[in-house]
Amino acid sequence: MSTTDRKLSVTIERFPIAGVFSIARGSRTEAVVVTATITEAGRTGRGECVPYARYGETVEGVAAAIEALAPAIAAGLDREAPQEAMPAGAARNALDCALWDLEAKRAGLPAHVLAGIDRLGKATTAYTISLAEPVAMAEAARAARERTILKIKLGKPEGDIRRLEAVRAAAPDATLIVDANEGWRPDVLADLLQASADNGVALVEQPLPAGEDAVLADIGRSIPVCADESLHTRADLPRLRPLYDAVNIKLDKTGGLTEALRLAAEAEAQGFAIMVGCMVGTSLAMAPAMLLTPRARFVDLDGPLLLARDRPHGLVYDGSTVSPPSCLLWG
Repeated sequence: MSTTDRKLSVTIERFPIAGVFSIARGSRTEAVVVTATITEAGRTGRGECVPYARYGETVEGVAAAIEALAPAIAAGLDREAPQEAMPAGAARNALDCALWDLEAKRAGLPAHVLAGIDRLGKATTAYTISLAEPVAMAEAARAARERTILKIKLGKPEGDIRRLEAVRAAAPDATLIVDANEGWRPDVLADLLQASADNGVALVEQPLPAGEDAVLADIGRSIPVCADESLHTRADLPRLRPLYDAVNIKLDKTGGLTEALRLAAEAEAQGFAIMVGCMVGTSLAMAPAMLLTPRARFVDLDGPLLLARDRPHGLVYDGSTVSPPSCLLWG
């Protein structure tokens, strides 16, 4: 390979959300993504990330961090190098996934085969119900009646039991996941976990703020609790082991597919159930995360379903079922 053949470009793109996406921390009407594209000898590898202010990221800062690696990319940087050169986060995710895509196209093999996965099948994904008043959330749940798994955004403790009961009444047969997005408090935690159990919730995500979740070690519960904001990479697992039953692996937190695959294997070995999740992005961001679905008990890759439009050659969704990506999209 002639290293002068390689070029990196970075773009910022905006995709309108269908309606409003609301969680405990706020609402938004568009997804702003950063895409890394690496070209080499007529081949193209792409990776998309979603900068997240919760983790101190800005769109401009993430784009600049990726662009700073352009000389190294031109010099032949391989997929392992960014694991040491960049911190875990959105910028490394876009670059890592672009390198995976390029490697797959160079080898003429699907990315899942390069990752040691014999077969990548369809998966059943959750569908998100945004945080709102109980009546509005119930209406949204009824409108999504063909979805078999609903992920309910909560995090406003004073009204969350009413929201949960309204959604359960509107969707009596759906599997429910509750995501509090760090919005609950220790003084109401036991009551809200019990209400979740009473309403047949299968999993509660990140009920308390990351770093303030030690109380989970002492809370008796009859429902699994999953770490999201508290989990980024394998280095977090020892602290989380006494606190959580499951971990939500998102590529924008792990810094790409390379660390995500290693994290999933290590978490599974330590007894955690695996959830694979996403930020609100396009099918290009979901595609590499599909490689984690064979290990996952819960899949939440509904980002494109929340958008008003997706990329060309996007993932194919049939109700709650999502198919693996076409090589025209990624991998």
